[in-house]
Amino acid sequence: MPGDDYEEEEEQMPLLQTSTLKLTGNVWTALAHLIAGVIGSGVLSMAWSMAQLGWIAGPLSIILIAFFSLVSAFLISNIQLYSNHPSITINRSYLQAVHTILGYKNGLICGCLVYFSLFKTGVVYVITSGICMRAIRQSNCYHEEGHEGDCEYKDEYYMVAFGIVEIVASQIPNIFHTKWISIIAAAMSLTYSCIGIGLGIAQVIGQGRIEGSMNGISTSNPSQKVWLVGEAIGDISFSFTYSLILLEIQSTLKSPPPQKETMKKVSTIGVLITASLYICCGASGYAAFGDSTPGNLLTGFGFYEPYWLVDFGNACIVLHLVGGYQIYSQTLFAIVEGWYAEKFQECMIITREMDVGIGSLRVNPFRLCFRTTYVVLTTTVAILFPYFNQVLAFSGSIIFWPLTIYFPVEMYFLHNRILPWTATWILLRIYTIFCMLLTFFTFAASLQGLVSKRFVFK
Repeated sequence: MPGDDYEEEEEQMPLLQTSTLKLTGNVWTALAHLIAGVIGSGVLSMAWSMAQLGWIAGPLSIILIAFFSLVSAFLISNIQLYSNHPSITINRSYLQAVHTILGYKNGLICGCLVYFSLFKTGVVYVITSGICMRAIRQSNCYHEEGHEGDCEYKDEYYMVAFGIVEIVASQIPNIFHTKWISIIAAAMSLTYSCIGIGLGIAQVIGQGRIEGSMNGISTSNPSQKVWLVGEAIGDISFSFTYSLILLEIQSTLKSPPPQKETMKKVSTIGVLITASLYICCGASGYAAFGDSTPGNLLTGFGFYEPYWLVDFGNACIVLHLVGGYQIYSQTLFAIVEGWYAEKFQECMIITREMDVGIGSLRVNPFRLCFRTTYVVLTTTVAILFPYFNQVLAFSGSIIFWPLTIYFPVEMYFLHNRILPWTATWILLRIYTIFCMLLTFFTFAASLQGLVSKRFVFK
C-alpha cells in the first residue's frame, strides 16, 4: 500500500501521543465514531433521492459515491504521518494535513471549507432533530384525532430545545471523551434505519405491489426533472461525507497494529454498512410510496401506524443526532480552541479551568462562551432555512468535491511523489475532473431548489 515506507515511524507515533493521553481506541470504538458521524440525517432522505433517480440510477449513485468516499478514506489514512526529511509531522486533523503537505494557501482555502462543512452539518442536525421532535407530537395527534386532524406544529420551538441540549453537551472537553456518546449514537442510527426499512417492507407487503419506476418520479417540466436529479445526488453526497473526522478518529486508535491499517479496515466496514443501509432504506421507502415518497421517511407521514414505532424511530434519530452533532462540532472546537490556546498562552480566560461544584465538572470560560455562541448560531441558521432536502443537497454539493476528492488526491500526489503523466497520475486526474463536473451540476440544482423553496415559503 502507498505510504508503507513510513511503517516504522508510525509504530513510534503512539509514544509521542501517549505522553499526554493514553490511547485506547480500537476497531469497534472507531467504527462507532464513524457510524455516528456518517449515518445521520442523510439516511432519511435516501428514499426521496431514489424516487428522483429511479430503480437503476438510484442504487448505482449510492454505490458510486460510497466508492468515492472509500477511496478518499484510504488516501487520507496514509497521510497521518508526513515525512519531510529530516522531520516527520503527525497530522492529527484534516486541516493540519492540508496545511502541512499542500502549504499555507491551500490550508487557508481548506480551512474556510472545513469550517463551513462542520457548521452546515450542525445546522442540518438541528433541522432534522427539530423535525423529528415535531413529528413525534404530530404522530400522537394523528393517532388521537385521525389522519385528517389539525395537527400542524412549528419546528422552531423544537430546534431551540435541541440547541439547549447541545449547549450542555458541548462542554465535553474533546472527542476522546465522546466514546460512549458515539456508541449510543451508532446504535440509535442502526435502530431507526432498520425501523424505516421494516416499515417500508411492511407497507409493500400490505399493499401487495412495488411502487416506483426505472426512471423515477415523472414531472411535467423536463428542466424540473434535471434539477431534482441534481438535488438527489447532492443529498447522497452529503450523506457520505466523513473525511473531515477521519484523522481525528484515527488519532484515538492504539498501536500496534499501525493506526492507518486499523483505520482502513474501519473505513471499509463502515462504508459497506452505510451503503447497505442507504440502499435498503431508499429502496424500501421508494417501493412503498413511489411518486409520493416523502422527503424525510419517518417525518413525512407516509407511515402513520403503528404510531408508537414511528415515535420510537424519531426518538432514536434525535438521540443519535445529539451525539452526531458533538462528533463533528468537537472537531471544529479543537481547531479553534487550539489556535487560541497557542496564540494567547498567557490568557487566563483561555487556559483556566474553573470548578463549578458539581462533582468533578470543570468549566473553561472561553470554551463555555465560544461553544455556546456556536450552538446558538447553528440553531439560528436552521430556523431561518428549515428545508431538509434542499439544505442537504446544497451542503453536499459545496464540500464533497474539494474535501472528499481534490485535497486527498493532491496530498496523495505529494506524499507519495507521484510524477505527472504516469498511469496513476492520469487515472486520478480523470477521477478528479469527473467528480468536479458532478459537483457543479449538484450545486446548481441545489441552489435552484433552495432559492425556489425560500421564495415559496415566503
